[in-house]
Amino acid sequence: MIIKILGTGCTNCKRAKAIALKTVQDLGIDAKVQDVTDIPTIMGYGVMTTPAIVINEKLVGYGGVPTPQQMAKLIKQFV
Repeated sequence: MIIKILGTGCTNCKRAKAIALKTVQDLGIDAKVQDVTDIPTIMGYGVMTTPAIVINEKLVGYGGVPTPQQMAKLIKQFV
């Protein structure tokens, strides 16, 4: 599983990545969590507000930082 955090590296993007990393660890899932900071790449996903979350190339959320519970629910859809 590949989880991408789309954003410019702002505080909210860093928080979203930290939550994703902790959730993956807590769930015991084999996944890579990657930062995507390239603006043209981010726009290629149709995202205009960040942070955004892409799991296995599917955009699953954008414009805010999910709670740990919300992140777990998003990730579990792909397990």
